[in-house]
Amino acid sequence: MTQKPPANVEQQRGVNRIVSVIIGILVVIGGLIATFTGGGPSQPPVTDMPTSTPPVFVTLPPGEGVQPINFPLGFGAQQGFWRVYFTAPSGSRDPSTYVGGLDAQLAADINLLSRSLDIAAFEFNSPILTQAVIAAHQRGVRIRMVTDNEHGLLDRDSTIPELLAAGITVVDDKRTALMHNKFMILDSSVVWTGSWNFTINDTYRNNNNALALRSQKAVQNYQAEFNEMFEQGRFGPRSPANTPFTHFRQNNIPIQVYYSPEDKLLADLIAELSAAQRSIRFMNFSFTDYDVALAILQRAQAGVFVQGIWETTGSETDASELRTLFCAGLDVRQDGNPFILHHKVFIIDDTSIITGSFNISTNATESNDENLLIIGDPFLAAQYRAEFDRRWAEARRPTTLTCQ
Repeated sequence: MTQKPPANVEQQRGVNRIVSVIIGILVVIGGLIATFTGGGPSQPPVTDMPTSTPPVFVTLPPGEGVQPINFPLGFGAQQGFWRVYFTAPSGSRDPSTYVGGLDAQLAADINLLSRSLDIAAFEFNSPILTQAVIAAHQRGVRIRMVTDNEHGLLDRDSTIPELLAAGITVVDDKRTALMHNKFMILDSSVVWTGSWNFTINDTYRNNNNALALRSQKAVQNYQAEFNEMFEQGRFGPRSPANTPFTHFRQNNIPIQVYYSPEDKLLADLIAELSAAQRSIRFMNFSFTDYDVALAILQRAQAGVFVQGIWETTGSETDASELRTLFCAGLDVRQDGNPFILHHKVFIIDDTSIITGSFNISTNATESNDENLLIIGDPFLAAQYRAEFDRRWAEARRPTTLTCQ
């Protein structure tokens, strides 16, 4: 039975609504002043794009069951079956400062294992994770790994040779396309996944997210995908479409899990974006698919509020869809991290999130091994929204793009 929130929470929500309305009025007044005085940044050409107003974003009240996870170089939160983590790059180039990050959080989980650990790693060179995996192997935990041949097994910084020397079995994809997954299955009870590679750079230099899900159906999905690669040697287009639970609920939260290329997940991604009613926010390392850009444009034309952040590197190439959305008048920016924004995230209506390893590209759609999650939980979405706001604050509008 749904319980009525306490009176103080209702009062706080009322205050939030009043403050949001006042802020909205001030923003409109500021916009009018800028219009009549010629102030403010120059805007790109607008092609039949209606004016849209940002939806009111109400900060979730305390006491709803979301608990912070505190660690030195990152952000985290947990509720129910999920934990979510975000890296917090300092911009430092000094490796001696690379301590207390997300790798230590996962290593702590690995240190508690008693039975099994399955790893799908595009890249792997974190010293603390390497030590934790070898220690688990030495105490009798069954360790199995799949990796990309070039970026995982053969990369000069990889610590996978240390795992092999310790007697851990590693299977690589032996192909040009990428085994681009980044997930671990711990004791057949928890799966870690997200955009985060298990590397020094992705932990301490790049912006990333990771999810730890305590869900048997999620575990079974990722286990089936792992077994295809490790046991059957089936990668990329050779992988069968046999996800046990593409759509399911955990703690009454709707979850969708897809794998590329076998699940043809681009259609499901576009369907989710096309269902947006109020807002679409995204932050992506690579976004080169026009059909996804078109779906976002169509929702913007219907009045949905859109904001997006691109990793700067490669964002102004002909392949990138930054120009498409920028020149249509949408509010899109390039990231402010001196290293890499590596997220692959969409936040829809502040109620659901899309995340995983899947870049919005042809290679991710047709060739690479990828995973993608869609989770309809407003409390989890609030955590991703907070990360988006952090990245948005340091991002900047493109200054060298031209629109014809």
